[in-house]
Amino acid sequence: MALGMLLWRDLCAQIRYSLSEEQKEGSVVGNLAKDLGLDTRTLKERGFRIVSTSGDSLFTVNQNDGILSVNGKIDREEVCEKSSSCVINLKIALETPLEIHYVSIEIVDINDHAPTFPEKEKRLEIWESALSGARYQLQAARDPDGGVNSVQQYKLSHNDNFRIEVKDRGEDRKMPFLILQKPLDRDPQGSVLGPLLFSTVSDLDSGVNGKVLCYITEEVPFRLTASSQDNIYALVTASSLDRETVSHYDITLVAKDAGQPPLSSVKTITVQISDVNDNSPAFSLSPYAFYVMENNIPGKSLFSVFASDRDLDENAVVHYNIWRDPGEDNKYASFININSENGEIYALKSFDFETVKMFQFHILAADSGAPSLSSNVTVNVFILDQNDNVPVILYPVSANGSAEGVEEIPRNVNAGHLVTKVRAYDADIGYNGWLLFSLQEVSDHSLFGLDCYTGQIRTLRSFTETDEAQHKLLILVKDNGNVSLSATATVIVKVVEPKEAFAASDVKNTVKDEEENNHHRVDCNAVL
Repeated sequence: MALGMLLWRDLCAQIRYSLSEEQKEGSVVGNLAKDLGLDTRTLKERGFRIVSTSGDSLFTVNQNDGILSVNGKIDREEVCEKSSSCVINLKIALETPLEIHYVSIEIVDINDHAPTFPEKEKRLEIWESALSGARYQLQAARDPDGGVNSVQQYKLSHNDNFRIEVKDRGEDRKMPFLILQKPLDRDPQGSVLGPLLFSTVSDLDSGVNGKVLCYITEEVPFRLTASSQDNIYALVTASSLDRETVSHYDITLVAKDAGQPPLSSVKTITVQISDVNDNSPAFSLSPYAFYVMENNIPGKSLFSVFASDRDLDENAVVHYNIWRDPGEDNKYASFININSENGEIYALKSFDFETVKMFQFHILAADSGAPSLSSNVTVNVFILDQNDNVPVILYPVSANGSAEGVEEIPRNVNAGHLVTKVRAYDADIGYNGWLLFSLQEVSDHSLFGLDCYTGQIRTLRSFTETDEAQHKLLILVKDNGNVSLSATATVIVKVVEPKEAFAASDVKNTVKDEEENNHHRVDCNAVL
């Protein structure tokens, strides 16, 4: 089914089809001849064929009826790998006359893959003293399908001690966490990891004087628990730990006997918190906005982005990539590249303000942890105008294309008569595209005046018998860029003897022109 078509000058066309993956060989994609308005009787004679494609072995066209069909099994996950959208582009050609048509075929995902875990069995060591709410990150299941066909949820078999919680990381990534619902008891639950530290306290005295009490003096997320054996204590966690908040703890242990007077000793231990990959990279800005002057040098650094990760070592090593979605909204991503190590962004081509004034793309920052965590940011690029366009004379233009023209006016016109108007255009904007007109050469300065903003040439006085019958005016048109660019136009004014009808009509026009001119007179001396 055709989704859309766009024609250019009747020489080329673009058409888009949608096709589910896993179609049988020979399945019809669409009727190109019908959708493009082609005569099927001339297809073979004109060499109707595929000439360029991103997947030429996957499709074939029939020169008899113009049908585009599948040439083999199409596996979306194999053709487009991890892309969020899958589009195959074909170029169709006909000869005599030459026609080029572009065909885009979107391969729609079907749920043809089952999720799989990296490991069939996962062993966790959990402290007997772990508190309710403790979280343990599991490795995510992988599904080559995308969107709703990818991994959507996790379920845990019935268990009184644990529940499953899923954190959405975006980009079809859902990370499962095992949550402890109630503390474990090693004697019914089996072997678990022991406490952080066992400490043995000894006292050479006997009886009450040798009975020792041990405790912690600071407010820390740890506690001491006495074992079944005398004077043996275990240091265990009392709440969850976050290395990015506190990376280590200095814990003071006090041992005091029960004698009179009581005697005590003090020992300080340091607990270093090891890192797990629980933080995604964070960009310094979101979104980014950069301004780039047009006519930049390809291959030269334009700007850079930076993302930091609060984790440690490999978990904090960030790599950058440009998200290259083949969709129309991301087409300018092909104009740039990024240094994956430092975030420096380079232009692969020179930008032209008159062609594109602004575009955006997306950058993905991923850490080196296992599994890797990532985040993305939008970058808006604004192209700045340079004065790189010369003014173009639109009028006068002679038959050979030069900026020259001849104007005839009757000798009896009054002052203020509109002789002609020089028209010009500049593709730049702002001051770079603001045009001013000036008289560079004129045979008689007392006869003609030029409006510096509108380009209108008018008579300054009436003609006399002694005035020449032909006058040459050279008009300079320049823009207001820092380095001004200009063009010139030549106007030849011929003074002819008036005819009564022409003169009468001219008098009316002169009056009208004088009235309009009274409202638009501007002193150009300050500008010129």
